[in-house]
Amino acid sequence: MADREYDGDGRGTEHRLEQLEAGVRAAQPGHDAAAFLAAIVESSDDVIISKSLHGIITTWNKSAERVFGYTAEQAVGQPITMLIPEDRLDEEPAILARINAGERVDHFETVRRRKDGTFIDISLTISPIRNADGKIIGASKIARDISERKRAAERQDLLLREMHHRVKNLFAITGSIITLAARTAQTPAELATGMKDRLVALSRAHEMTLPSFTGGEAFAEQSTTLFALLSSLLSPFEDEEGGRWRLHGEDAPISPDRVTSLALLFHEYATNAVKYGALSVPDGRLDITLCSRPESFEIVWQESNARPVADAGSSETGFGTRLEQTVVRTLNGQVSRDWQPDGLVIRITVPRDAFALPS
Repeated sequence: MADREYDGDGRGTEHRLEQLEAGVRAAQPGHDAAAFLAAIVESSDDVIISKSLHGIITTWNKSAERVFGYTAEQAVGQPITMLIPEDRLDEEPAILARINAGERVDHFETVRRRKDGTFIDISLTISPIRNADGKIIGASKIARDISERKRAAERQDLLLREMHHRVKNLFAITGSIITLAARTAQTPAELATGMKDRLVALSRAHEMTLPSFTGGEAFAEQSTTLFALLSSLLSPFEDEEGGRWRLHGEDAPISPDRVTSLALLFHEYATNAVKYGALSVPDGRLDITLCSRPESFEIVWQESNARPVADAGSSETGFGTRLEQTVVRTLNGQVSRDWQPDGLVIRITVPRDAFALPS
């Protein structure tokens, strides 16, 4: 059943048939206009059905057979209610009442049932049929399949709700970052720079988990891995020769709801390493190791060839430490810091299911 555009006046196939009938009578007065129109109806891509005032099917074209699955022999003589789901049977008396009153029903969107029991979304245009004396003797129904249009509208609605959800979350996260950063920033310039860098890190994490909007897994957030996240966050701090940072151990998946907080945490670690630690000096090195244990994961952030401990400044009491406490508590984990002569070592221990994908 074709999902066609309606004519400019909104009347569609019914109006086209009226125009054709008038044209046939004017141009071919010696020909049988009814037979000519019957041929047009039979070959139409639209479902065209007629019924009596008692709701009994009287004609049934090829498109009706294709769409609903019943042959003309199976349908003609049967009540039109065989196409109507039980929860919509009250529609038929209301439609017949309007037809008896000489009214037309335009573009009525509803659901009908095929022979195999499946349902289809359709748009109906229903008009009275009159005899030569002008008496109403039945009704014609023209139906269009609007299933794809309905699915497209549902996909659009889902997309808008997904976008709304994500935007709200990002605003909430951004608000929290601003509030916390404002307490620790010493100057407006420091606040502006810190916010810009953190938002860029969030953007990278957001892109990694952005859902696909097509296919069977449409709108499902994409998972990532710890190493993929770390590689994305640390890539801006690599030098031309490479090798300033390395990842060790067996990678682990991260569920989408954990990515944002972990991205912020490791971004803070990397920022501090650039300011005070291994990434602030040419020979500095950063090694991140993921150790897998039967009941837990341990992440070891180890800096080497870094500046002396005294240059660490206030990094222990700033934004990063507060964020660290929040994230580790959320993961039900533990964290320790050890300032060794060669550089900082951070150990984070979390349960194995802390990063796990939802079951």
